Formats: sequence, structure tokens, C-alpha cells
Amino acid sequence: MSESPAPVAPELVEAAVRAARRLGKDVSEVPVLTIAKEAGVSRATLLRKLGGTRHRLDEAVRAAGIDPGRRNPVSERAIEAGAQLIAEQGLTGVTLEAVAAGARCSVHSLYVAFGGRDELLRAIFEKYAAGLDVSQALSDPDRDLPDTVHRLYRLLAQGLDHRPRLAPAMIARLLAQPSDDGLKQLAELVGPRLFNGVTEWLASEVARGRIRDLPVPILMHQLIGPVLHHFLLRPVSELVPGLVLPSMEEACEYFADAFLRAVALPPLSDQPAKEK
Repeated sequence: MSESPAPVAPELVEAAVRAARRLGKDVSEVPVLTIAKEAGVSRATLLRKLGGTRHRLDEAVRAAGIDPGRRNPVSERAIEAGAQLIAEQGLTGVTLEAVAAGARCSVHSLYVAFGGRDELLRAIFEKYAAGLDVSQALSDPDRDLPDTVHRLYRLLAQGLDHRPRLAPAMIARLLAQPSDDGLKQLAELVGPRLFNGVTEWLASEVARGRIRDLPVPILMHQLIGPVLHHFLLRPVSELVPGLVLPSMEEACEYFADAFLRAVALPPLSDQPAKEK
């Protein structure tokens, strides 16, 4: 019969409460390393005294009549930490060790929650880059062309501006360092969302005679390039003294109108008949 773990020492509970008050946080939000320093022991020693789990300390704090606060699940904390790392350092900054440090958990916990780094990256994009899927704007082939283009730009703007502005940060990083090992992963994760259905839609619009017969990749660049460029530069442009930028909504209207003026054709009934 296994022995029950020894109760958490009162001095460890007191150290956790002191650290929380000093930082102005709930006990559950205080990193284990900070509590260990407050208690005058190493992180490894603290975890050994806790039987290897932080949960026992939070329960001991609660038993002492103090609410330790709620900690988000490891998966949520890891997704938030990973998104912040991408925004600051690009894909190469997202190592499991760095995410674990930011999420205040172990690397083993990340393997349990996600299975590996690739799955973690996909989870991050599921949360922060969902707006880049513009297929909903293209779902009705009979929709008015100007209305479709305006809706598409609004969706792109929402996805690109979604905090922590994950996609622009990653793209800017890769433009600066095209040899980044994350390029292939970026294409696999972002590409399907950003281009899903758009190439087919552009080809169908050419076939229907509603837009100019240009190579689809050129039409794609004409469509997405300006708004992507705008969102990459907007944070810097906002710092330029005296430069007044249009609102996001106004910018989308300008880009949509410019695209339509560049490639839209008049209705077939209004086009001159071809000479035989």
C-alpha cells in the first residue's frame, strides 16, 4: 500500500502567498521558480517537496483559506504563449522549451496536450488566424462581383488585424529572412486559409467574362498584395508624424474599388460585339 504524500509545508504556502502579493497576482499565476526563490530553495527542490506537481501547492493555499485563483488549462496557456513568441520572434522562436517557459508548464505537458510542435502551431492558427479563411465570401457564385470583392477585403482585414497580428508578423519575418526554416510550415498553415478557393473563384470569374483574362497568379497578387502590404506597414506608418491613415474600413473600400477598376469588365451585354 503506497504512502500518502506528506502535507505541503506551511512555509511553502506562506512563500507562495507573499510572492503573489508582491507581484499583485493570484497565487496560481505566480511561476514555480518565483515561489521557489521566495521560499529560499531551488525550483527542483520545491517541486520535490510538492511531490512533483504544482496542483498540491494551490490546494494547500486553498486549504489555508486563500483562493489561489484559476489557472487556464495548459493548452490555452501554451497557445497564448506560442502566439506571443510568433509575434515577437517568428516561427523559429516557437520551441517547445520557450512555449513551456511562457506557459509556465513542462515540455512533457505540451506533448500530452498537443503531441508535438506541429500540432501546437496548428492549434495557434486555429485560434488566431481563422479570419484568413475567406471561402465564405466566395460561397455564392451568383453574387454581385463588387459585393463579393468588398466582402473579401473586409474578411482579409479582420484576419490580418486579429491580435496579436500573427500573420503579418510571420510574413514580415519571412520576408526579412527567406531562408527561415519555418517557411514550409508557414505555407502549409497559412496558405490554405489565405488562398482557399480564391484561385478557383478568380478562374471562374475570368471564364464568365466578369474580370480580365490575366494569369490567375497575377490576379491573386493584384487582389491580395495591396492589402497585405498595407497591414505589414501600417504599424510603422502610424508612428510617422503628420501621416493620417484611413480607418481599416476605409482602406478596405479603397482597395476593393482599385481592384475592380483594374480588372473588372462590363457586363457581357454592354461589351461591344466581336467582329467576325
